[in-house]
Amino acid sequence: MNESPEKVRYSDDELQEFKQLILEKIEVAKQNYDHLMGTIQKDESAPGVKALEDGAATMSKEHASENAERQMMFIKKLQGALVRIEQKTYGVCRVTGKLIPKGRLMAVPHTTLSVEGKEIEAKQKKRR
Repeated sequence: MNESPEKVRYSDDELQEFKQLILEKIEVAKQNYDHLMGTIQKDESAPGVKALEDGAATMSKEHASENAERQMMFIKKLQGALVRIEQKTYGVCRVTGKLIPKGRLMAVPHTTLSVEGKEIEAKQKKRR
């Protein structure tokens, strides 16, 4: 029986499919980021507020700021995925060197680890 060799990278067509998904996710993340930044700036420009409301506004601003920071980190990870697509290394687990299943990449397009790779990395961290 003649077995086909294991696939070492995604095809150019598949990479374009992932690229489109990532570009859409970046667009949504940028919109979320802009909305959060608008909320933060609006809170800063609000005229004098009562002390109790001021405390709540500060907490809201901190929450929006944390979420904006998360969105920016997400955007950067997605942009890193675009670089890997251009280099044709996208979808290859950085621990095992095997292809990350397409379903995982569709769910978490910025991942650099397969489930197996993630488990190996977690075990290594436990040993430290």
